[in-house]
Amino acid sequence: MGDFAVIPRPRFPGGFTLLEVLLTVALISILAGVVIIAINPGRQFAATRDAQRRADINTILNAFYLYLIDNKGQIPAVITTSRREICPGLDPDDCVNLSFLTDGQTYFDHLPRDPLLGENGTHTGYYIEKNLDDRITVGANGELQPYIEISR
Repeated sequence: MGDFAVIPRPRFPGGFTLLEVLLTVALISILAGVVIIAINPGRQFAATRDAQRRADINTILNAFYLYLIDNKGQIPAVITTSRREICPGLDPDDCVNLSFLTDGQTYFDHLPRDPLLGENGTHTGYYIEKNLDDRITVGANGELQPYIEISR
């Protein structure tokens, strides 16, 4: 019988096995999924738009109260006890025309609009009403909470 030569096998092979590659890809995918869920970009954008709505409501209410100061507290007849949307310029039956706040840019130069509506159109996405004690409420429909309102 002949002599057989034993070829030494390398102790550490020169590449990754298919199993190692698949496990690495699976682990990276799981970590990426957890990070995306934790960050939740849709919720972050909605929270940003709600914060913009809150700031816009404050702006409208502050301008309205400056108007009231200049007009001896006389609330305009267009503001009623029923909740109606604020419209710039036009005065459709279902909207409140608050263009007197922007005339001459005394209180502000334009009425703010809901972040989802953009800058053009006949609606603002915000509403105004007064209660029986003449307390004014300005509000909007939120994304993370049903209503965003401020009353004074």
